Amino acid sequence: MSIKLNYSKISTNNSSSLVLFCDEKYRTNGLKKYLSNTEFSYINDISKTIDTKRNLHIFEINSKKKILLISIKKNLKNSEVENLGAEFFKIIKNINKNEYTVISDSIISNNKSFLGYFLHGLKLKSYEFKKYKTKKEKKIILINIAGNKNKPSSQEQLKFKALEEGTFYARDLVSEPGNILHPDEYAKRLSSLKKDGLKVTIYDEKKLKQLGMYSLLGVGQGSIRGSYLVTMEWNGAKNNSNPLAFVGKGVCFDTGGYSLKPAKFMEDMTYDMAGSATVVGLMKNFALRKAKINAVGVVGLVENMVSGNAQRPGDIVKSYSGKTIEILNTDAEGRLVLADALTFTEKKFKPRFIVDLATLTGAIIVSLGSEYAGLFSNDDKLSKEIFNAGEKVEEKVWRMPLHKNYDKLMNSKNADVQNINYVGGAGSTTAAQFLQRFILNKTPWAHLDIAGMAFSKYGGALNSGGATGFGVRLLNQLVEENYE
Repeated sequence: MSIKLNYSKISTNNSSSLVLFCDEKYRTNGLKKYLSNTEFSYINDISKTIDTKRNLHIFEINSKKKILLISIKKNLKNSEVENLGAEFFKIIKNINKNEYTVISDSIISNNKSFLGYFLHGLKLKSYEFKKYKTKKEKKIILINIAGNKNKPSSQEQLKFKALEEGTFYARDLVSEPGNILHPDEYAKRLSSLKKDGLKVTIYDEKKLKQLGMYSLLGVGQGSIRGSYLVTMEWNGAKNNSNPLAFVGKGVCFDTGGYSLKPAKFMEDMTYDMAGSATVVGLMKNFALRKAKINAVGVVGLVENMVSGNAQRPGDIVKSYSGKTIEILNTDAEGRLVLADALTFTEKKFKPRFIVDLATLTGAIIVSLGSEYAGLFSNDDKLSKEIFNAGEKVEEKVWRMPLHKNYDKLMNSKNADVQNINYVGGAGSTTAAQFLQRFILNKTPWAHLDIAGMAFSKYGGALNSGGATGFGVRLLNQLVEENYE
């Protein structure tokens, strides 16, 4: 099922169902001009008895035509308008109708962007991943936008479309099975983003060895697939200002290595690359909407497998930073990938800030469930900006502590640092404390642990279950609000 928006004309199809808006009391006086006398009389009578606590009501005029009445409360936030659009989609996807005409003139909200956010929520909720279904549903729902008022401007339409495409691209990547989206294929797909205007550079194993990225390479050495670091640059600012940097963990499949995960639910470990997918979707969004910033996305792509060549517990590797790491648990692999990626990003690009995203710890799910991502940072200003952006788009984060006293839990007897806290406790914080050691020049940095947010078994307000694309809209809001 897909949604097609049509702004060019009003449907002449009399069977097209109408979508009208009214106030929260369902007063219908303002709707008379959009309906025939018979239709208005019918709806006016019924509206006096309907449940005003519900936002949407459907009136069946005849076997071919329906009228959907949507009430608008006062002072709705943009996120609430998006949720209303998503609720609208949930209703129409189960109706045997393929065409709806939204009368934009009937919108009574003081939010000038109401319709844009309403349709954005509808589109986000409509996403499905059915690439590997042999019987594909070909239903297309046409939404005609009719009227002279309240239509999104062409610039707003571009912004929403770019954000949808970026989010959907991230969801697509996370939804792919591990036998398809292994690191070799992933790197190949990222190369194709050049057509959107991104400068893409792929560092393969040979180049990574030359750079000394043995922390990242150690994670992937048990796989028959390659390991990669990929950078995506967008230069949209008029000056040569230092870029904003986004770094993502791209473990395409995570067995846990020799610290093997339980077999139950291991199939879900295809989404251990969700942090990287967010970065890719965000960069695609920047390019499509021609964001007026300089930005770089950096992703480390590996596969954590078990083989005769796999990394062992007790191994010691040298990172790109020069620091040595003792591997006490091969299932704490994401931080090893990020360690090299973070130092490389800071050294090569000298960014204004770095935000990394990773499905890093199960401990963050114990702490925050699937309502908030964990936020760890060395910078109060950046933390506040990310928190506020998350509140506005309902991709919420909660700041967790970092403190030098946690360092003793990550100090190794045999190397500079160890990759787990073997004493136990504070699993998410000690993981973030580990990452912080690879920020060498005090660059403002934030780490988002999205383990509880990247994938949803049951669906959320703006997704129907599966990959969520969490972080694309959050970080776009961060940039749009504070850096453009």
